[in-house]
Amino acid sequence: MADLETRIAQARGDAPADLVLRGGAVFCVVTGEKIPGDVAICGDTIVGIGADYDGAQVVDVTGLTLVPGFIDTHLHVESSLVTPFEFDRCVTPRGVTTAICDPHEIANVIGAPGIRWFQHAAERTVMDLRVQLSSCVPSTDMETAGAELTADDIAALMGHPSGIGLAEFMNYPGVIHRDPAAMDKLRLFEGGHVDGHCPQLSGRDLNAYAAAGIRTEHEATTAEEAREKLQKGMRVLIREGSVSKDLHALQPLLTEATSPYMCLCTDDRNPLDIAEHGHLDYMIRELIALGTSPLAAYRAASLSAAQAFGLRDRGMIAPGYRADIVAVDSLEGCHAQAVWCAGRLADAAAFAARGDLPPIGRNSVAAPRITARTFRHAGNHEDTPVIGILEGKIITEHLTEQIPITDGDKRPDPARDLARIAVIERHGKNGNVGTGFVRGFGMTRGAIASTVCHDHHNIACVGADYDDMALAARRLTEIEGGFCVAAGGEILAELALPVAGLMSLEDFETVETSLEVLRAAAKSLGVVLQEPFLQLAFLALPVIPALKLTDRGMVDVTRFEII
Repeated sequence: MADLETRIAQARGDAPADLVLRGGAVFCVVTGEKIPGDVAICGDTIVGIGADYDGAQVVDVTGLTLVPGFIDTHLHVESSLVTPFEFDRCVTPRGVTTAICDPHEIANVIGAPGIRWFQHAAERTVMDLRVQLSSCVPSTDMETAGAELTADDIAALMGHPSGIGLAEFMNYPGVIHRDPAAMDKLRLFEGGHVDGHCPQLSGRDLNAYAAAGIRTEHEATTAEEAREKLQKGMRVLIREGSVSKDLHALQPLLTEATSPYMCLCTDDRNPLDIAEHGHLDYMIRELIALGTSPLAAYRAASLSAAQAFGLRDRGMIAPGYRADIVAVDSLEGCHAQAVWCAGRLADAAAFAARGDLPPIGRNSVAAPRITARTFRHAGNHEDTPVIGILEGKIITEHLTEQIPITDGDKRPDPARDLARIAVIERHGKNGNVGTGFVRGFGMTRGAIASTVCHDHHNIACVGADYDDMALAARRLTEIEGGFCVAAGGEILAELALPVAGLMSLEDFETVETSLEVLRAAAKSLGVVLQEPFLQLAFLALPVIPALKLTDRGMVDVTRFEII
């Protein structure tokens, strides 16, 4: 940051600004007005708007609208399937200048070193990558993760400049029932920021959760749920990920009156969706197309987000604010033509200047021996719980179906859209295998498997054929984790994710192409889901209602117990 006197001198025009953006109009996210005139930047700070300035460097932005940099208020970089540096290169040019991440995916595989790796990455990214400290590793005691983080482990990670607070507190029963381990973690951040995660929580239980000092929440899937959370003092983060798509449901609630208390987030979004649709830029376009005012949409994407997370130095294009600026074609179009992060143009040279970040978490897949018999599902009565997929949501239905028993096994039934699902412990801890049934894939043959399996990241596999399931699952060990599609005894498509079984070492363009091939291969099996791999991953997350599967068995999430 330039010294105080220099900033003031450049603001008054007593000295030329370091950088001047000339010819555009600034969109004010307080009044909704467009302000003509230059934008003067001194170092990493905006020092002037609405006037004429001289500058050591002048950039012509004639015809463009300048808006504050977008802030993604909750995401897991790992779900982009690329490293933090590649995520930076993928979304920063789209206008995302701040991303608040929770690295609990890698932490569930390799523990605290994974979080430290993200902190090191944050020191060098072009965007401002903020690293929250993961609160629930593992998310519950109903799964086997690769690591565990206690309150002492979290305390040892505190104090890094990238930190804001404690990441999403998924163990909401632990909060409302005052579990001692949960209380120890919350006490570390009393008076600070704690992210929420409490799907469908309401009434006194929601009161209790909010009373713990939890102030943000991204799991609302209906306007009614979001309204109650707003009324109880929580900032609601509208989420639009690759699987969890809540924007259309919550859009009617986002108005100029509520926008100071609502933000935008992606949670989990992969490079294929980003390439085909966009990131926060897509959310802004879609909100405005649905009738949200540009003021409400851009405010939620910037100033409201900054204030919700205590980032008082950003969120507006105004003197004294961090120079995070996006030049867009129009407010409705929201196509970034140029992006500045802390006054630095986000171009190829800026990304190249970061250097390299050595990978971590290699050879993390240590699954037991897997054969076709691994996937048999024993039972002594035909009443069978079935996970019912709701496409576009990570909540599921708890269905019950009559499934006949043949030779001690309940077999998949493609005619009824009943596929076998299995979760295989892959951290070398116990070799557990949980099996069950799922409806919604539409699969008629073959299998798909993944080590992206929230949040414990064991192997998740779904299929109509046991031999293909075994082939796909075994292949994941050979490629150090990733995605795999198999049918007829052959591997049809795969994507290796050797960084903790979660992230590729390739660039995001290569990953995007691989995802296209994987999606086509899945469709060849009859799969009807738009995003089958991440949909599969969330079927193993036992903190999202109503029925899920872990390596320990089927979990009734509404009762928070293994059934």
